[in-house]
Amino acid sequence: MRTSNKTINKITEGPIVSGMLSFFAALLLGAFFQQFYNTVDAIIVGRVVGADGLAAVGGSAAMIVSLFVGFFQGLSTGASVVIAQFYGASRDDEVKRAVHTSIAMAVIGGIIITVIGLLSASWVIGIMKTPKEIIGASTAYLRIYFLGMVANLVYNMGAGILRAVGDSKRPLYVLIISCFVNIFLDLLFVIGFKMGSVSVTMGVIGVAIATIMCQILSAAIVLFMLMRSIGTYRLYLKEIRIDPDMLQRIINIGLPAGIQTTMYTVSNMLIQTAINEVGKNATAAWAAYGKIDVLFWMTISSLGTAVTTFAGQNFGAGKNDRVHKSTRYAFVIAFIITIPLSVLLYFYGDLFLKIFVDDIEVIEVGIQMIEYLAPFYFTYIGVEVFSGVLRGMGTAVVPMLITLSGICVLRVAWILIAFPLNKTIETIEFSYPLTWITTTILFTIYYIYYTKKHRL
Repeated sequence: MRTSNKTINKITEGPIVSGMLSFFAALLLGAFFQQFYNTVDAIIVGRVVGADGLAAVGGSAAMIVSLFVGFFQGLSTGASVVIAQFYGASRDDEVKRAVHTSIAMAVIGGIIITVIGLLSASWVIGIMKTPKEIIGASTAYLRIYFLGMVANLVYNMGAGILRAVGDSKRPLYVLIISCFVNIFLDLLFVIGFKMGSVSVTMGVIGVAIATIMCQILSAAIVLFMLMRSIGTYRLYLKEIRIDPDMLQRIINIGLPAGIQTTMYTVSNMLIQTAINEVGKNATAAWAAYGKIDVLFWMTISSLGTAVTTFAGQNFGAGKNDRVHKSTRYAFVIAFIITIPLSVLLYFYGDLFLKIFVDDIEVIEVGIQMIEYLAPFYFTYIGVEVFSGVLRGMGTAVVPMLITLSGICVLRVAWILIAFPLNKTIETIEFSYPLTWITTTILFTIYYIYYTKKHRL
């Protein structure tokens, strides 16, 4: 029934700018609430437990979670692209099979990651040279977090399905609900149940339990939404299974994206290890900076998701002119947002840092991090926009190779070669603009080559 598609999805017709802004705004607001409850975790732990608790939640443990979740989210990108292309081309049977295969992937993937995570948590925390004061708390947080991995992946996949067909509002509603539930549970578990002072480990455990309870709630709501949807993407529990042909299609696009995300996270884990070597204050400052830095990353990644969906549906519908226009408008939107945000963080970064931690030495280190990196944010825009458009058009291997070489390999080489010679925070920080600029140049060259070769 294609009439329902038109009432929900305006991506393949009508004004591109207003359509993209509306879709992007819902994604960004959703990302805001996603990060808001992560930020509340950090604020409560940082303020109630202290800098050690903040470092335990936002340091090595956060990197390890990103490694596992990032790989699956890369795979889910393949599912979103496949669904978007079939949906844009009005191929209803393929949409249905892709939806049910995607949910099956999420359940199976969640189980596998849970087992691997529980078994490897202590070992990985150790090899990342985590400061000894927070090893126990970091390990406890990580193990509890992995218990909610099935729900985490099911929610992300379900939300990705809705966004692929042009519905970015309902995933937003889910995030708003889970956000406020998480705040309540954080306050309950970390502050409400405390007896005297809160130990680092107990505070971190409280936050972890609150997080997985919200993930379970989010997964349940998004599954309910899919089961009550009207259209080709409606979910039927009894039909959730792996379709081999559809799985192959998803993997062809999603696996390179998953590898790309994983290697990106691995390089960041190496940086986290280097940061840990500098000292506990640097680890806490990097964790706090990460909660501020996410303002840029959630914005640019939301725009990347938006342009991937626009490119995917319009490419599937054979409307290549709209693909190119979507690319141009995405760049304009990105610059309009990134430049003021960089200025805001550069001049008022200290105010943001004080939200998370009150240790003067940690704040001073965090200010230096912000002032060094914020002016370079604009150099990353091309990576997100070009890779999003190319994935939407169905090409994933070359973007993966560009990212691996331009960001991952180069960043790892810099840390392994330059950092031992000059063990300073500035040496670590330089790896970011170096790799952002290099990768943007490579993506620009390939995008021009690809579109000319295929006459798009």
